[in-house]
Amino acid sequence: MGVKVRPFECWDDFKKYRMEYYRNYLEAKENGSIRWAGSAWAFDPVPAGLGEDVYPLTGEPYGATAAFFRDFSMRALETIERKGAARDLCGYMRNYWGSVAMDKYLLADGAEIEPFPKPDFNFTIHICCTHAKWYHYAAELEGGVPTYAVDISVGPGYLLNDKKIEYVVRQLEDAIQWMEKVTGREYDDELLIRAVENEARSMTLWSKICKLNQNTPAPMEEKSMFSFYVMTLLRRSDEKIVKLYEKLYKEVESRVKRGIGALTQEQFRFVTDNPPPWPFLKVYRYLEENYGAVSVGSIYTFGLGAAWLGMDEKGENWIWEPAPTPEEAGYEIHDRRSALWWTAMFNLKYRASWQHEYSHWIRKQETYQMVKDWKADAIIMHLNRGCELWNMSTLEVRDYLVRNGVSVATYEGNMADPREFDEARTFNVIDSFMQSLGIEKLT
Repeated sequence: MGVKVRPFECWDDFKKYRMEYYRNYLEAKENGSIRWAGSAWAFDPVPAGLGEDVYPLTGEPYGATAAFFRDFSMRALETIERKGAARDLCGYMRNYWGSVAMDKYLLADGAEIEPFPKPDFNFTIHICCTHAKWYHYAAELEGGVPTYAVDISVGPGYLLNDKKIEYVVRQLEDAIQWMEKVTGREYDDELLIRAVENEARSMTLWSKICKLNQNTPAPMEEKSMFSFYVMTLLRRSDEKIVKLYEKLYKEVESRVKRGIGALTQEQFRFVTDNPPPWPFLKVYRYLEENYGAVSVGSIYTFGLGAAWLGMDEKGENWIWEPAPTPEEAGYEIHDRRSALWWTAMFNLKYRASWQHEYSHWIRKQETYQMVKDWKADAIIMHLNRGCELWNMSTLEVRDYLVRNGVSVATYEGNMADPREFDEARTFNVIDSFMQSLGIEKLT
């Protein structure tokens, strides 16, 4: 007998928010509102103190959206390459730059709008080699945009101390003064406090939702998660995001209790690692329809915008447990400094995707522990030429997993450049891998 399946009841709510997000950024100047652009990893609560009419555009989700619409992506990539951008640079960044260079703005439904809306300022972080440079060059393409980047390269969370937190807090304090200067607005600390609390709640909620996928049958498959996880990368300090995740958590919890799964026939569970090839998400459908194989998550969808306890104090074992909110930790946020201290600490310590950038060992442990905790039969790894940071330790992790008895398949591609993906070859890799494990195609 097959597993019960049904669409997510809150699916349209998430879709509506994403549509409004890109539309709000586009139309902000008509209402005298503020636009800012920056990395999805930027300290999102900080610009919120400028007012309730402040709208961000985070570059990585925008670059992924562009990649999904292949024709637009091809034109954007070719446009920026003619300006001298190398093809081995970040795929998201090249789609973003190309979009600016074409002076075409892409909405979530694929509609193209001219001109590309110019931000009032760029506010980002710097951890990989392109994060700050992304917006320095974007500012040039846009004819001059004030740009501020926060250096967060202080090491992994389990080695975090007050001195490292203070280093980031002082940069954020300077950033607020800079924002007041470039916008002419007076900063509101109460809005900052509220935004910091919302950030922690939304990130922790996403962690709790991901934990529910440890159940069998899995209530979610990763292709659907791509539409859910991105909220923490758009505007996680928005109370609307908190409400959406509260609604999703209740629904996924209900699906678990009622035995509702992602697939009618779950005969194989796997996890992934890197950003997926956005123009070719059919890879996931191929696995589902042909093998009853469900991706129960990845360090990308789980780690990018969620908050986890991470490495233990000795740096030996990874713990996939949701991090505490300020309320759960007994931490009182009462002024600007306490708010900035919390958001700096929270992101530096609990943002999983920042931890493995410092150590191959951390990435090995978090990946291996994910395979165990989510009861995966294997991992399918994307050798992603579109992101040097995410891909820099993939093969070391692969060797470690194999030595520890985990079945691993790898395929080559690019998260954001459709020219670097061989569909037929990838499907052949999948077929060979599944056959080697004795998994037959569904009839």
